[in-house]
Amino acid sequence: QVQLVESGGGSVQAGDSLRLSCAASGRAFSSYFMGWFRQAPGKEREFVAAIGRSGDYGYYADSVKGRFTISRDNAKYTVYLQMNSLKPEDTAVYYCAADWNLGPLRAGNFASRGQGTQVTVSS
Repeated sequence: QVQLVESGGGSVQAGDSLRLSCAASGRAFSSYFMGWFRQAPGKEREFVAAIGRSGDYGYYADSVKGRFTISRDNAKYTVYLQMNSLKPEDTAVYYCAADWNLGPLRAGNFASRGQGTQVTVSS
């Protein structure tokens, strides 16, 4: 399995941008589908985005489509989440996740998960 460490969170104003990074260590990073989830206080964990093994396609939650972009650099063992036009409702802890299959990943049944990074968006 891969170990995942997120970074790049912070406190921003509505309309601002942030880029989250997730550094992976372990074996065969390019064998994993990668994704981002988030969890706000008092709410259930929510799927945000996922990306294929080679980075050639992405999947997005409707709530972030058109504002967020997921990408990956397999040579650097890193996946990114570019977040633009941030809204207060984007405030949450963002987690990076990995699984060998896309279905379980999107459903939240993933093999590995990071510790998360806090994103706070104020109005």
